[in-house]
Amino acid sequence: MRATRLTLVCSGITQRMRKAGFPLFDETLEKRSVELARAFGRQLSNTNRALVASSRRAQQTAHLMGLRATVHDGLRDQNYGVWEGKTPDEIEAAQPGSLAAWRADPAYSPGGGEALTEVATRTAGFLDSMLSAGGQLIAVTHPAVVRTAMIHILGAPLTSYWRIDTPPISLIGLYSDGTRWVLRTCG
Repeated sequence: MRATRLTLVCSGITQRMRKAGFPLFDETLEKRSVELARAFGRQLSNTNRALVASSRRAQQTAHLMGLRATVHDGLRDQNYGVWEGKTPDEIEAAQPGSLAAWRADPAYSPGGGEALTEVATRTAGFLDSMLSAGGQLIAVTHPAVVRTAMIHILGAPLTSYWRIDTPPISLIGLYSDGTRWVLRTCG
């Protein structure tokens, strides 16, 4: 079996996200994220294949990094339902206690959105599909996918999601021998 090295990169963020708001699907990157993506792209090594989430910010990040990436549905961001585009204060005013419930229960779904358990299942499916891909891959995605990937690989409880920080244009390395994934430090 061929080894697979997969680098997951968190996309840049938008102005709304910089102000702690939930992103819209088609928002563009804020200025600092544009700069970070360009700088990171200059440091990239060769990859056999690049994948990207379908959101505008993920695709823009990949483009600025100089990647010709293919959209992969398994990399899409969590669907925040009625919370999309709103700030935590707006959500709390409209649905008191809902943010606390979301943070406490991975099965909680924002109105019309996707529960963290669903994101974790989708992410595990993506990782399974890449397990024996072989070569070096890079995937530009979102914090929810990166966090749930780490949790899946470590076999940690999904409630540990809130203890992982994923800054814009940050990355984690994953390595597969064709049978399992391990986290790989990057540097």
